[in-house]
Amino acid sequence: MTMHPAGPVIGAGVTLFFLWFSLRQRRRHRLLNDMPTSKAQGVFIGLVELKGTAESGAPLTSYLAGQACVHYTWQVQEHWRRTRIETYTDSKGNRRTRTVTETGWDTVASGGEQQVFYVRDETGEVLVRPDGAKIEPLPVFDQTVARGEGLYYQKGPDGSVTGSTGMRRFLEEAIPLHAMLYAVGTARERVDVVAPEMVKGEGGEFILSCRGEEAVTRGLALGSWFAWFGGLLAMPAGIYLAYGDQQRPESLPVLCALAAAMFCAVWAVCWLWMVHDSLVGLRERVRRGWSLIEVELKRRHDLLPAIIATLDGLSRHEAELQRVVAALRAQTEATKPGLPGPEFTGVAVELRAAVERYPDLKAQSGFMALHCELITTEQRIALARGYYNDIATNYATRLERVPDCWVARLRALTPEPLLIAAEFERAAVPVRLD
Repeated sequence: MTMHPAGPVIGAGVTLFFLWFSLRQRRRHRLLNDMPTSKAQGVFIGLVELKGTAESGAPLTSYLAGQACVHYTWQVQEHWRRTRIETYTDSKGNRRTRTVTETGWDTVASGGEQQVFYVRDETGEVLVRPDGAKIEPLPVFDQTVARGEGLYYQKGPDGSVTGSTGMRRFLEEAIPLHAMLYAVGTARERVDVVAPEMVKGEGGEFILSCRGEEAVTRGLALGSWFAWFGGLLAMPAGIYLAYGDQQRPESLPVLCALAAAMFCAVWAVCWLWMVHDSLVGLRERVRRGWSLIEVELKRRHDLLPAIIATLDGLSRHEAELQRVVAALRAQTEATKPGLPGPEFTGVAVELRAAVERYPDLKAQSGFMALHCELITTEQRIALARGYYNDIATNYATRLERVPDCWVARLRALTPEPLLIAAEFERAAVPVRLD
């Protein structure tokens, strides 16, 4: 009894593929689960997640359904039935012939189109350039017709495939205008205006799905588990098939069990390494989230001295203005949470109240421009704060879970402090009731 070497070699190759695919799907699943949803107004540079509607000022019209959309693909399939003569060897070793009938569908025409569009939520909109994205559209057209019906040649080609039965199936998928969209991609600054746009980054995720976040992550988790089971069975199956028609040794179950155990051990080690990299990557995204806040805080810090100088002239005899100026000066010395010093707080609300109380301030165009810039900056801080707190909370939750907490202890990973200040106000959201 000799084992053919091709069986274990092929089994090992298939096992390695399933191992890689399982860990890849699990890594992507963790990445999407750990990523908070950004608001359009709060999108900064880097990998972001958005949820909103697909919008376009000049939408496309889909080929089959004639529906307004920003992306569509269509295909025409033709049904066929063919017969062929094949030669085979029967159980007695005699060569015989038989007639075999086969049926199937061939794609006889296809096409599609897509355009640059916007994802819009209640805070604004972000330009999306869909080239290179994994797009999961909605089915908008599915119809099967017979030869002689208008659609058969109106939207399909003139010719026919060999063995055609005279049946065609017309299929179309699209991202309809105003459809809810789950978008994950890399945000960068646009070249035409000061605003972000979503594109495919180098090595990053780029997903545009009408199925929603839950369905996407569930599909990744299922794919990971299916690949795990495939890898678990591939090597034992290769060993089993390596003996061909020979009598298999009594030790075969032990060999198969050892192969399965080796796969589980290798998978566990690779999984722990993947968890480590995932936690470190999540920590870096938390720190990047804080750096986004720091950019806006630096912008606000640069505005405060000019605003304080304007108010100083009026505050000498007004206790209310003196209190506002003191609050503004304190913010110029504010520090990151967890460090000694004043906490960051919003000042736009107090400043707006002062403007309403002192009409002379409204007459100063320079001051009002600074005031408007301060309001916009604090609105962006509020959005960046929401993103930072969400991803920092996800990070802290990961550090408490088993077995992530074991890996975290080995690397001495600790939670990042939250930005508690709630005085930063967001932009008012217009509500229209039709």
